[in-house]
Amino acid sequence: MALISCQDVFMTYENTVALRDLTFSVEAGDYLCILGENGSGKSTLIKGLLGLKAPARGSIRFGDGLRQNEIGYLPQQTQIQREFPASVREVVLSGCLNRGKLPFYTKKDRMRAAENLEKMELLGLERRSYRELSGGQQQRVLLARALCATSKILLLDEPVSGLDPVATAHMYRLLHRLNREEGITIVMVSHDVHSAADSATRILHLKTEMRFFGTAEDYFRSDLGKHFLGEEYHA
Repeated sequence: MALISCQDVFMTYENTVALRDLTFSVEAGDYLCILGENGSGKSTLIKGLLGLKAPARGSIRFGDGLRQNEIGYLPQQTQIQREFPASVREVVLSGCLNRGKLPFYTKKDRMRAAENLEKMELLGLERRSYRELSGGQQQRVLLARALCATSKILLLDEPVSGLDPVATAHMYRLLHRLNREEGITIVMVSHDVHSAADSATRILHLKTEMRFFGTAEDYFRSDLGKHFLGEEYHA
């Protein structure tokens, strides 16, 4: 059974149709890249998947034991968030709050945070102030935080936005490893189309309506894929 199933989803934003007739599914182990120009409905879809906005019509359902609060979410950062005055360990630990209702961290939570710090190659930075880190380090801290909320699926909104090429490549290597080696399903919105598409197994292309949904290989061969990615990608 699919982790997420969208059936005939119709969503609005400020009284304007943002998405219509959207039907697709996310299977366990997928690396789904969501593409589309600005205003194509990508952000609205993310809000729907997170339960922050209900469809005006149609349904978004979760299966295979997935609960909505088990989606690890990495949002786009604001400047205020980049200046957050907390330690790296505190930021990562806060991801455990989504998994239960206890107002304190358990030993299991602390072990989980430590494991995810190691996965994101952040050992030795636990006591550092989050706002003192580089942009790439901050993104890895936030990814470790998202992993504390899930062992199944990550939802990433422009995870490499503003990063330099070295930090971008590092982030993609970590995501590839999480998907291929640990079986974590990844759903990613990105404007870094070429790099994202290199890792993706499936592509969802939006422009209010669903323009394409299928394997990355089929997308690359399609007229839409060639146009959006550029002919040089296929040379």
